[in-house]
Amino acid sequence: MSPLVRAVSAAVLVAAVAVAGAFVISLRSAGSADATGIASVARQPVTGGQLANLAYRQVQHDYYKPVASQAMIAGERTGLLAALKGHVPGGAVLPLGSANEDATLGEGVQAEQLLALAQKKYANDLGADGSRTLTEAALRGMLGSVNDPYTVYLSPRENRSLNESLDGGDFGGIGVYIFQLRDKRVILQPIEDLPAARAGMKIGEVVTKVDGTPIAGLQLDRVEQLIRGNVGTTVNVETYPFKSPKTKHSYAIVRQTILVPTVHAEMKDGYDYIRLSDFGTTSAAEVKKALEYGRAHDARGYILDLRDNGGGLVDAAVKISSYFIPSGTIVSTISRDGDRVDDDALGTSIPGLSPLVVLVNKYTASASEITSGALQDYHLATLVGTKTFGKGVVQSIYPMSDGGALKITTQRYVTPMGRDIQHRGIVPDIVVDQNADDPSLIGTKADKQLKAAEARLAQLAR
Repeated sequence: MSPLVRAVSAAVLVAAVAVAGAFVISLRSAGSADATGIASVARQPVTGGQLANLAYRQVQHDYYKPVASQAMIAGERTGLLAALKGHVPGGAVLPLGSANEDATLGEGVQAEQLLALAQKKYANDLGADGSRTLTEAALRGMLGSVNDPYTVYLSPRENRSLNESLDGGDFGGIGVYIFQLRDKRVILQPIEDLPAARAGMKIGEVVTKVDGTPIAGLQLDRVEQLIRGNVGTTVNVETYPFKSPKTKHSYAIVRQTILVPTVHAEMKDGYDYIRLSDFGTTSAAEVKKALEYGRAHDARGYILDLRDNGGGLVDAAVKISSYFIPSGTIVSTISRDGDRVDDDALGTSIPGLSPLVVLVNKYTASASEITSGALQDYHLATLVGTKTFGKGVVQSIYPMSDGGALKITTQRYVTPMGRDIQHRGIVPDIVVDQNADDPSLIGTKADKQLKAAEARLAQLAR
């Protein structure tokens, strides 16, 4: 794997854990000179049309299933027309494009020419940033044509947000995880000892306004943008408790530089409880520190809480799994041509990490499923909770010269015992139902799944 490629197992950006699952990521340089034969353009200024050409060819070469060539051109056209709708008097007209018998190169040029035509005819109708708007519309349309929610174009802002979530974050904010439920409500979960928690915010508050702006109907990245800002400035956030919509709260919170931890750990009744929010670049070190603390304090057992964990880096999943699994395959990835790569345990297992329970729910996805699936296959942990999300595919991230990136599904993966969990999920050993859309339950006396985990550890420790 290229050092510029990030293997990712999540489909959500930043902390949008409850939206649509998770991701496994691999970072690649878009257009790097490899088996594709595409010359490197990642660091060179290029036109929108060249980006369209590059995106077309990258999907054609690397997507984990064969892609109908004209479907991508049709998708590009659909994206462009959608961006132009309502802006062009009498409506925009663009050719569909004719089938091109020249393989990938010819059709990539066709994608480039279609965008160039749209920009020439209509960019001015969209204002000063019309060319950029049409470029993004073309890229989104092309990648959307494969009908895979994980294969998308990331704008420069979305790409920065994804990298912040994977790298632990370093920005001006208030210290909250942000979740969006299926009904589009946005929930804030304050992080201990950071500004929102110090201001009195509790777990599971639904945000209604940020600095007077109603957030109903806004995309999650827009809500994040409103909450973040320059260090030292104040943001006013209005919320209500998840279970009490009529109770209104208002907070004036001073932003500070936020380094987001991915682990919350504490000793609970003699057990080492470790809640992991995602699989980022710092996660393995944080989990190791928490495990070593538990050993040093003679923990009677270990609870790894992967509920609401939407995934992250494959490397992080392998590193964390290797603390528990002394040897053997942790995950196998399979490309569309059938090539199989086994990621084996790293030989870094920590003795004495038993008994172990892993908590999962319907938002446990991707990299979380790699770890929980491996531990279940090797009978090293009892899984407690509800069936997991079921995302068994891997994305690669290809940075582009515009600051954005292509996120393309490039492989599928299976567990050590060969289980393909795509759209199937992992069924826990002990099923305990609990409302996964109410994060305020987690870690409280009302947390039935946590109680079941503690009961299982007590049983195993006898």
